[in-house]
Amino acid sequence: MAFKYFPHTEQDINNMLSRVGVKSLDDLYADVPESIRHKGDYDLPKAMNEIEIRQYFDKLCRNDKQLTCFAGGGVYDHYTPSIIPYIVERSEFLTSYTPYQAEISQGTLHYIFEYQTMMARLTGMPISNASMYDGTTATAEAVIMAVAAGKKADTVLVSETVDPKTVAVVKTYAHFHGINIKLIRQDNGVTDINDMENQLAEGGVAGVVVQQPNRYGVIEDYTGVSETCHNEKALLIMNAIAADLALLKTPGEWGADIAVGDGQSLGIPMSFGGPYVGYMCCTEKLMRKMPGRIVGETRDSNGNRAFVLTLQAREQHIRRQKATSNICSNESLMALYVTIYMSVMGKQGLKEAAKLSYAGAHYLCDGLINTGRFKLSYAHPFFNEFCVKYDGDTDALRKRLEDNGILGGIKTADDEIMFAVTEKRTNEEIDKLIDLCK
Repeated sequence: MAFKYFPHTEQDINNMLSRVGVKSLDDLYADVPESIRHKGDYDLPKAMNEIEIRQYFDKLCRNDKQLTCFAGGGVYDHYTPSIIPYIVERSEFLTSYTPYQAEISQGTLHYIFEYQTMMARLTGMPISNASMYDGTTATAEAVIMAVAAGKKADTVLVSETVDPKTVAVVKTYAHFHGINIKLIRQDNGVTDINDMENQLAEGGVAGVVVQQPNRYGVIEDYTGVSETCHNEKALLIMNAIAADLALLKTPGEWGADIAVGDGQSLGIPMSFGGPYVGYMCCTEKLMRKMPGRIVGETRDSNGNRAFVLTLQAREQHIRRQKATSNICSNESLMALYVTIYMSVMGKQGLKEAAKLSYAGAHYLCDGLINTGRFKLSYAHPFFNEFCVKYDGDTDALRKRLEDNGILGGIKTADDEIMFAVTEKRTNEEIDKLIDLCK
């Protein structure tokens, strides 16, 4: 056999090559230029036993530079209760992955049901699905959902105050679904409501996407926005940072039709960018337009509490033309992660973490402004993230902070930095950052 661990015989391989119309395995790579093909042996280290491998990685870890994180932009350094990894690894949760066979996947179905319940309460919406990949793709799916509900309308308005990363993913999804994306202008860091109203009045708009807090950390006032959208037969889609909803007015209270966002702020470690979990909640009217699946509670033949897949609007379950999405899985393990987090923290714990994050951000902001080197970029309320203008070299400042063990925010313009604070940051850490900025 050509490959030591592949079960295929030479005849198996030749049969497959013949079926696809090529003569050799190399022919499968005919479109790859010779100049970028690797020839020769791979530069792999010598084999090591278990002790040597552990020592090797311990040595690598000692070379890592741990920074105190004051950066956000959609990913936040929140505390993870130590009990979570232990519960996540319990066999009834970790091994029963697919929930199709209800009789053997009650663990998975149970925590998805609890996840849905908690997310519905957190967002103030009546319905939640069984989680999405992440916040950006959840927003894109919501856009598709709005157009499906709007029937003849093919345009969705997206505020310029929505995170650019989210906007980019929305545009990608929209392109391949024939959806027209138009941006709503921003006005001094908040959505220009007049521009939104004018574009809605032109007709053909299926939905409007806004963010809370927005890309600058600003808490926007969306009073009357849902009524304006509904008067023009458009849906209001609100992307919100999950943890902040413990204190902020919920999408449901704002009158949103669809609430989406990322659940990373609910105790999931930053982990170099993932895995995270997206959430999607909506009104009952839109339930059958929602992608993914919904788990419900029932009783078995003995009268015991049990859980089942209640609604599945995926193309492997129903006719392709009726399917809401081709999502064939969900971030189930990370949904379990945030479910345990919310259970352990409780309603008051979530509020307390949010209050600490809010207080810490305002303490940092006041301290930076008092140095005389900074000015708040936008005169609007903010939560745990804010943008400030700096009168010096922002690159040099961030390098100085890094050299002193601090990840000093995100550079958003040549003279602007966005800082974020979570409940993990102490006053001593904040004071150190402020002193380095003087």
